[in-house]
Amino acid sequence: MAEQQEEKTVRVSQEDAKENIKTEGNGVKSEPIMVEVTKEEDCNNVSDESESSLKKPAASTNIKERHFSIQAKLSDLKNLIDVNESGKMSCPLCPEDKFKVCYINKLHRHLQNLHWKVSVEFEGHRMCICHLPCRQQKQNLTEDQASNRLGIAHYHCIVCSATIARRTDMISHIKRHVNKGDTKASYTGGSGLPLDTDEVSVEQTRMKVIEESNTNVKVLPNSGTPLKTDTFFNGKMKANRQLVFCALAALTEERTPLECLDAFGATGIMGLQWAQHLLEKVKVTINDISEASVKVICENCHLNQIAVNVGYNATQDDSRGEDFRKPLTTVEVTKTDANVLLHMRAFDFVHLDPYGTAVNFLDAAFRNVRNLGIVSVTSTDISSLYTKAPNVTLRHYGCVLVRTEYYKELAARMVVAAIARAAARCNKGIEVLLAVALEHFVLVVVRVLRGSTQADESVKKIRRLLHCQWCEERVFLKDGSMVEDLYRQLPCDCNRSMPGKTAVELGPLWSGSLFNIGFLRRMMTKAAQHGITEIQQVLKALVCEAECTILKTVSTPGSGSQSCSESGLAIVPSQKPDDVVNSEASSQQGKRKTTEVSGTAVKRQKFEASLEHPSFYYSIHRHSIRGMNMPKLNKFLQYLTEAGFRVSRTHFDPTGIRTDATLGQFKSVLAEYTKSQTGNHTFTSDDGIDIEFV
Repeated sequence: MAEQQEEKTVRVSQEDAKENIKTEGNGVKSEPIMVEVTKEEDCNNVSDESESSLKKPAASTNIKERHFSIQAKLSDLKNLIDVNESGKMSCPLCPEDKFKVCYINKLHRHLQNLHWKVSVEFEGHRMCICHLPCRQQKQNLTEDQASNRLGIAHYHCIVCSATIARRTDMISHIKRHVNKGDTKASYTGGSGLPLDTDEVSVEQTRMKVIEESNTNVKVLPNSGTPLKTDTFFNGKMKANRQLVFCALAALTEERTPLECLDAFGATGIMGLQWAQHLLEKVKVTINDISEASVKVICENCHLNQIAVNVGYNATQDDSRGEDFRKPLTTVEVTKTDANVLLHMRAFDFVHLDPYGTAVNFLDAAFRNVRNLGIVSVTSTDISSLYTKAPNVTLRHYGCVLVRTEYYKELAARMVVAAIARAAARCNKGIEVLLAVALEHFVLVVVRVLRGSTQADESVKKIRRLLHCQWCEERVFLKDGSMVEDLYRQLPCDCNRSMPGKTAVELGPLWSGSLFNIGFLRRMMTKAAQHGITEIQQVLKALVCEAECTILKTVSTPGSGSQSCSESGLAIVPSQKPDDVVNSEASSQQGKRKTTEVSGTAVKRQKFEASLEHPSFYYSIHRHSIRGMNMPKLNKFLQYLTEAGFRVSRTHFDPTGIRTDATLGQFKSVLAEYTKSQTGNHTFTSDDGIDIEFV
């Protein structure tokens, strides 16, 4: 009989366990919930278990509900107040031993100054501090310790329903959810019914729309944090995307349609700009290995009225409602590894923009790229490019660098050298069309030339650089140089006047030209045609730098006669209309059946082969005479030109001057210019030599 009494069920009502507990939102007492206990020894824990179950209706056992301490408005929190028989009210978030029943005014001040004031805000809701015994206690606590921990303050997470004790920890906990992209709430709405998954999905509730170059994309609020979200979007890379677009638009003059690949799509902003502006001239493929990024890319395609051709195993849903009009063009979206895709298919235009270095994808990029196609590479590994991590530079690029005044051009030439070696391994050569270092990235655009002969010619342009550590003079070493002849190749006499080792070998680096003048002109023309005004000033400066001149006349269609005093570039109206300028390109459309280019395009490429501009530049700030103000840059450029040297400004350094003069000649001209501006004075140069102007 005793055993039967132990197994006898005890029925405990909700009202015996706790009074004045409300259901969420409407202020009506919950219906009694009966809890069955199978043993007498569990009777002591019935009240605690029933208390945790009171906050959820019995019908929602499989669905988590939002805790009633999470409210959108202060009035919603006040609606939870319960009035007892004496007319006094108790706090819904505090036990009676912590906050006694009181009248309405005092209770309102308590809710506002304590619970609401120290709450944590997230997505329009407030996670108020809760003093109820909601947290799970440790099993090894004594009765006194357990009684002291019953009313410990804590917060209920709005995302995962976890309980966090401290406010700072709660804020950090929410930030981790945001960084992971896990912002879909695991609770139900205030009515106790589960929310629709479409309404709480990240794509519908938390994304914002950003417009760039007439292209709209949806991004997450944390999209600017790399490695924390799959849909990474960097607004500072706008100039990079515009330069790549202009390069692709210039290539469309040679042959159409072009098969283009954006290997790392993320939000798909770059590939969508290609498709939206160039339409039938290109066949765009946007790839990303992340499932979340692929979904966002498809959403952005429909947002820009572009049809999606899903190139992976997934269910494609093109139903976008009645307002979805006829698509402008079609974009293929693939979900695979970039190396695998590049080995499987051939493209005319390939763009690589991974987060960091792109050396891991260069071999695959040149494996199947078509002849006279273009490969553009964007590198953002600033620490290894700008010699902040020399060991990483040696590991990734096989190059030895030191910090110099022209470190940005060293980074660009190092990336080009890595690209040339990767192309040579596939029996292909390269022609550098563009190599720039802007803000926090290095962009290199090269044309692919098939054949072992072209590969050999490209590899011959990879040389080591001899850099003087005293005067910053530099020169590329000639092939077959002996060790004793190294210092003789430097124009300076630092080794003869100073004992010891005064120069270091850097590289291997690309020693050829970094620009193609004709291609830059066509890029500038395409930028004007498509209304990309932000990048035109950069292209104008690059044309002057490629020509190594401070005054250059360039024809752009539809532009008035205006001068650019900043870069020294004068713009005059085009002598030919647009249809005449693009006649050669339009004559080739519809006739291309193979991947080869017609003879007209080959002649154009030979015509565009320009004289190589002088390697590197000198900083006028570094070599200016001590004790004097730095001279006006544009006036000094004109003075240096009158002295018989080729000279231009450089985008790598705002105070840099690219010239074919040696450092000694540069300093002598600078001294003469300073003498003409100052008169009879004596100054000390950076080398410690007194210079007297008479």
